[in-house]
Amino acid sequence: MKAHDGMYIDGAWRPAAGPDVIEVVNPVDEQVIGRVPAGTAEDVDAAVRAARTALPAWSATSPTERAARLTALRDVLVARKDEIAETVTAELGSPLPFSQNVHVGMPIMVAGSYAELAATHAFEEKVGNSTVYQEPVGVVGAITPWNYPLHQVVAKVAPALAAGCTVVLKPAEDTPLTAQLFAEAVHEAGVPAGVFNLVTGLGPVAGQELAAHQGVDLVSFTGSTAVGRQIGATAGAAVKKVALELGGKSANVILPSADLARAVNVGVANVMSNSGQTCSAWTRMLVHREQYEEALELAAAAAAKYGDRIGPVVNAKQQARVRGYIEKGIEEGARLIAGGPGSPRERGYFVRPTVFADVSPDMTIAQEEIFGPVLSVLRYEDEDDALRIANGTVYGLAGAVWAGDDAEAAAFARRLETGQVDINGGRFNPLAPFGGYKQSGVGRELGAHGLAEYLQTKSLQFQER
Repeated sequence: MKAHDGMYIDGAWRPAAGPDVIEVVNPVDEQVIGRVPAGTAEDVDAAVRAARTALPAWSATSPTERAARLTALRDVLVARKDEIAETVTAELGSPLPFSQNVHVGMPIMVAGSYAELAATHAFEEKVGNSTVYQEPVGVVGAITPWNYPLHQVVAKVAPALAAGCTVVLKPAEDTPLTAQLFAEAVHEAGVPAGVFNLVTGLGPVAGQELAAHQGVDLVSFTGSTAVGRQIGATAGAAVKKVALELGGKSANVILPSADLARAVNVGVANVMSNSGQTCSAWTRMLVHREQYEEALELAAAAAAKYGDRIGPVVNAKQQARVRGYIEKGIEEGARLIAGGPGSPRERGYFVRPTVFADVSPDMTIAQEEIFGPVLSVLRYEDEDDALRIANGTVYGLAGAVWAGDDAEAAAFARRLETGQVDINGGRFNPLAPFGGYKQSGVGRELGAHGLAEYLQTKSLQFQER
């Protein structure tokens, strides 16, 4: 596995300040496939300084030039898509077709969307006797997770570059090889030195240092709510802007008029996708009491089709965490109708696709984010009861509503306290804003709303003539 032994800082690969390394493990066979430097405060400081030095020139470039660099970046990602997909599969364990279609295909679309936005967005407007400018917020500290190792990087870096910001990226320690390939792509695309910088390392060291650094103007973080609170507190002490995309416990609400079989089958597939390691996964399926038993039969049959065909979770710690939640569900009285705490293989960090019945809204598995292939099926009495259950967690990231027609589903969806809702299987839209209510985060990613996170507003008032 190809990997650089340094950091990408100021347009070049440079030796790390310290000797420590992070081993990258393939979760399928538990073999070490690479090593990357464990960055220190010194590495972060060098990267931030490079970003600050590059900021005046990059922020002064025309939107057309920034769009050209993003178009070139998208083209490099397309040219290297097979290599990137194989790398994602190696370090995340995702089945190769999913890596090709989702882990690489989706960020390529996102990069292209920001190339277009950079060229077409109105960075200046007239409001009465004022001219209002949207200007780059400055240096961005981007801290990304392992579950979508390229998409989450592109969803932060592309809008930041489109806005005229410079970036220091700290990727997750489990999937840094994909981030290194991205840095190569940025270099190949001709992005000027210092505009993008990469520091690999541990979250409590490199991530915390990046969040706290006085030279960083905005911290964009995707990950757990617990870590998001820490980053928010650190940034708040410096009155620093934050964008936080955090956890979720999304509800899949199936109204009585819906096509039950389709809603259940799509719902199970949604939870099993990426081995359940998706913050927006519909991990709570809500079914009317009169259709509940039929839904359970459908869900059990759908889960059985996956067997061990889904990939592993990312590491041994995550495997133990997910198994612990399954055991907790059994302990609290939920009924297993598929899967369980055992592993389908002797090696690798695999978890059995699991479905629970007889789940009450206050159970741990119905309240906390598990981040694995575990579905809870809950019954409701009427629409008001369904709404109470759906809104009854601290999260509000995503969800789904199924009904006999879109209007009925949309009317219910408007009452949900969540940032994004799929109506009757509506497909993911990379131009629509993504982000959460409540403890699922602050701010939005993707499309024009995602671009806005990296801009600040200035108005000039002129004497009226």
